[in-house]
Amino acid sequence: MNSLMTYKEVNTQMTLKEKIGQLFMPAAFINDSEEEIQKLEVLIKNYGVGSLCFFHSRASAATNYEGKKEVVFNDNSFETLKQLIKRYQKVSKHPLLIAIDAEWGLAMRIENTPQYPYAITLGAIHENNELIFEVGQAIAKDCKAAGIHWNLAPCVDINNNPNNPVIGYRSFGENKKEVAQKALAFVKGTESEGVLTSIKHFPGHGDTATDSHLGLPLIEKSKDELIANELFPFQKIIDEGVDSVMVGHLSVPSLANGRTTSSSISKEIIKGVLRTEMGYKGVVISDALNMHAVSKNYPEKGELEWLAFDAGNDVLCFAENIPEAIETIFLKANETQIKESFERVWTLKEKALKSVSAANTDLNISTALNHKLAEKSLTFLKGTAPELSNFRATNFCTLTIKRSDATVSKADILASLEESKKEMHLEKEVLILLTPPQVKPVDNFGLLQAEIDLINELSITKNVALYLFGNPYILYLFNLSAMKIVVIAYQDFTSFQEVATAHFLGKITAEGKLPISINQQTK
Repeated sequence: MNSLMTYKEVNTQMTLKEKIGQLFMPAAFINDSEEEIQKLEVLIKNYGVGSLCFFHSRASAATNYEGKKEVVFNDNSFETLKQLIKRYQKVSKHPLLIAIDAEWGLAMRIENTPQYPYAITLGAIHENNELIFEVGQAIAKDCKAAGIHWNLAPCVDINNNPNNPVIGYRSFGENKKEVAQKALAFVKGTESEGVLTSIKHFPGHGDTATDSHLGLPLIEKSKDELIANELFPFQKIIDEGVDSVMVGHLSVPSLANGRTTSSSISKEIIKGVLRTEMGYKGVVISDALNMHAVSKNYPEKGELEWLAFDAGNDVLCFAENIPEAIETIFLKANETQIKESFERVWTLKEKALKSVSAANTDLNISTALNHKLAEKSLTFLKGTAPELSNFRATNFCTLTIKRSDATVSKADILASLEESKKEMHLEKEVLILLTPPQVKPVDNFGLLQAEIDLINELSITKNVALYLFGNPYILYLFNLSAMKIVVIAYQDFTSFQEVATAHFLGKITAEGKLPISINQQTK
């Protein structure tokens, strides 16, 4: 790999096809086979791609949303990632921009790396955005330690649909101003370490009930409604300055002159709304082009990539047909548009490579920051301090629902529940410690119906205090009006468990504020 030339130098030396190659960001997989690694090396050498986006493995959630392939974990993923980055950089004629999704840290993609809370947890932190700045900063340091220049985060989607299957916990909440402020703090923290960011998923993936990995969500709101709400945080952050905007795969007819085409391939939305109406001048990156919201509709190799570029995307993420796509764009595209996209991408590359190349290779230690985040986000949703004190003074029993072993059978879980029922039969007070098996709402967050029924039965027949270590949207499954005390800890990290314990014992107060509405009686 050569050192990075200036835009002025490279602009006169590169052919038009080489400039097109720089607009592609194929996927790289940390746990690929040697054969697959060599295929990507050939692609980098022969077609001069400009960037890579790293994922865990070809069976990871990002590329296997139907769950047909088992994800195999590798304790050495971080070291493998660092070595692969060096290897791919070595075969590239020009330095590659290396990207990853690290919304809550490298742990989103890599085992045994620091994990920070989900955005919904950070959304519960009240009037303390300095802590969210620190999260962005800490994650950026870890990116630099790996050799990553570009964190494709944060989500600025306003999550106002409790049934959203893919955003939910990845959103800072449902209040547009809070989402904008917290996302901006994350961006500024990341930028303070010289790492690039990308706000996503334009024009807003929050009010959807379809997962765009699997199908194309339809948003039927009027343009005025979208400007007033969904587009608000994007506009605020664009006005402050941001490295890139990622366009999601969303059908938004009111922004596209009535067309139902995906926003990721819509000129009306990218060139019209984002660039012209909102005044955005920076890099536009597509959401992954392998996602079924768009990929299943364009079987001809190179066609989807051409449509995405022609619509206004500068970087084509997770493009799978690069040779054909380069040729198609070369034959069909306006030369001026190619040169404008190339200039934006290369300028971004110059900015990133100045600050990340000489990074420390040690990972951050997240414990102290996570403890502060746990304290500031803990939310006392229902009940009062005296009621909790009175509960604590009783002879309560404890029901813990947590899957400590993923291999436990349904029969064993049901048997354990029956045993718990017998033990609690004569008790009046029950402390429920609930850690849902999964953070996404599909299949009731992984809970069995018998577990949901038991919690609701206890809420009616006993005095229940619930401590939740998970996604607060799960509260829709329960009869909150019957519960006496509800406290949300959001995460199951050790630090969050310790803070919740201290709160139960009356040693600390809860300072968090629920960033979403749970439309049930909680008082």
